[in-house]
Amino acid sequence: MRKIRTYADLEGPDRSGLGDQLALQHRRVDRRMKAVRTVLAVASGKGGVGKSFVAATLASALARGGGTAGLLDADLNGPTAPSLLGLPRRSLSVTNDGVVPPVDSAGLRVFSTDLLLEDGEPLRWRGPAAESSVWLGSLEKGAFREFLSDVSWGELDVLVVDLPPGAQRLVELAELVPKRTRVIGVTIPTSASKAAVARSLRAAGDRDLPIAGIVENMSGYACGSCGAVGPLHPGDAGDALARELDLPLLARIPFDAAAAACAERGDMNGLLASRAGQEIAALAERLEREGAP
Repeated sequence: MRKIRTYADLEGPDRSGLGDQLALQHRRVDRRMKAVRTVLAVASGKGGVGKSFVAATLASALARGGGTAGLLDADLNGPTAPSLLGLPRRSLSVTNDGVVPPVDSAGLRVFSTDLLLEDGEPLRWRGPAAESSVWLGSLEKGAFREFLSDVSWGELDVLVVDLPPGAQRLVELAELVPKRTRVIGVTIPTSASKAAVARSLRAAGDRDLPIAGIVENMSGYACGSCGAVGPLHPGDAGDALARELDLPLLARIPFDAAAAACAERGDMNGLLASRAGQEIAALAERLEREGAP
């Protein structure tokens, strides 16, 4: 079997100081996260399942429930949290304690790369034009660590982390905050979504992260006139994942055109009043009751 050498395996003096820098950053993460009771990672394994919609609405519902809550939009290249929450674009302030996250009308503390970028501009990294695959992952991981360590989150009952598709950020979160992290898997009913979410949740299990359960999003279509929920996607991924991984199915959230319209204009009050929003608010209450966040 081919053995891959890591930085820790290298011999000789460390002239770069990289090891010391990483150790310092890990200590900063540890100090910052000691003020956070629970980190609730919202993961999906694939895009297109409405994970960010669920994460932002859930974080807002938790903040409105009387506790202190934060939302970290960890999707560096596709950030959406500020627009979903209706947060105006503003200059971030920096104090001796770190970057001060903006706070929405419900008291939710929010940080996202969207707050660092000009409107419509992509995230650009400084580095050599060639071989970006060699250095890009390290920069993204470093940025994720900084969002945990250098943002002045303060004392929180729960920090909801909206993870990007795939399992990599979830693995990194397990390395950085293993004792405080719980995971929610978001799927839609299809078999393709089931397979992707199962991989992410198994990655969490491999690192001994507690998994709170499964949320099936777009679980049918909520009629705007009569309120009845009809079929939307084929499949039963929520139930299947719950059986396969021996986890609770925490919520079924229907696709709701009224909720989608509220999300588009950043109206979280209207979103939480919608059929989908009420299901997510009930999810927040369940998690609080069961002590997950």
